[in-house]
Amino acid sequence: MNNRELINAYYKMWNEKDFDKAENLLDPDVRFRGSLDITANGIEGFKEYAQMLTTAFPNLYHAVEMLIVENNTAAAYVTYTGTHEGKIFNYAPTGNRICYSGASFIQIRDNKIASINILGDLNSLYKQLSS
Repeated sequence: MNNRELINAYYKMWNEKDFDKAENLLDPDVRFRGSLDITANGIEGFKEYAQMLTTAFPNLYHAVEMLIVENNTAAAYVTYTGTHEGKIFNYAPTGNRICYSGASFIQIRDNKIASINILGDLNSLYKQLSS
C-alpha cells in the first residue's frame, strides 16, 4: 500500500469504527494528538481515544476534504460530523448534530503511521455542545 492508500485506509477505519485495523496501519509506538487536544501514545492509547470519541459521537464521520501526500508526510483537511449521544468532557449528551473541522499532520515510517497531530476547531465544537 502506498502512503496515500495508507492515509485513506486510516480514515476508512475511523468511518467504519473498525479499530482492529489499527495494528495494520499504525506504528506500535504511534504518537497521536487528536482533534480534541488529547494526546495518546501507542496503539492501545489510540484505541482508548477512539472509543471515547465514538461513545460520545457513535455516528462520527470523517470527510476528507483535502489530502496532500509528499514522501513520508501527509496533511489532510477533515470535516467531522456526528450526533452528540454520549458524555464528553463536561457536556452531557444533547442529541445535537455536530460539525467541525480539523487539520491533520501525519508522519509515516516503514509503511505505518508513526505520528498524527490534529488541530481541531474546538471553539466551533464547544458552541455546538453547549447549545
